[in-house]
Amino acid sequence: MQKTNLSAYNNAPFHSGGGPLKRILWYYTNVFFFKNSLFPSSNLKVFILRIFGAKIGKGVVIRAGINIKYSWHLTIGNHTWIGENVWIDCLVPVTIGSNVCISQGAVLLTGNHNYKKPGFDLITAGVVLEDGAWIGACSVVNPGVTVASHAVLTTGSVATKNLEAYSVYQGNPAVKIRSRIIE
Repeated sequence: MQKTNLSAYNNAPFHSGGGPLKRILWYYTNVFFFKNSLFPSSNLKVFILRIFGAKIGKGVVIRAGINIKYSWHLTIGNHTWIGENVWIDCLVPVTIGSNVCISQGAVLLTGNHNYKKPGFDLITAGVVLEDGAWIGACSVVNPGVTVASHAVLTTGSVATKNLEAYSVYQGNPAVKIRSRIIE
């Protein structure tokens, strides 16, 4: 089998938005304070996120075991809840509105790889969760997806396309199964 220099094919113009020192400091801060369940204080986590450039509203609750790639790409509105073991892959901006619930084990992805290229070039696109959205436990929101106002992605589902407002989505790929009626 012929060897190929894959780095020659990987021409994705990705920039983390932070220098090497900032990325290293964030990596260890993320491991020590966010991924580690010994520091349950949500207020301390919000404070640290703000120090690293995240824009965080009031009343945000961040549970234990969360993993955030680059905090400086993160924006969260007011009174949002992020459950245990959530992964927010902030290679590029992730915007989370107010009164959003991201349940345990959910994943918000902003990066993927181009399987059509020999170097699997990086492809990035932001994620937007509008006000009142609910991302169910162990579900996945893929790069470039917008979850519109008050939409629900049910447990274990995978959002590959935008979700309409006030709608409930289920499955892999997620499809609309009903309207969300708030009483």
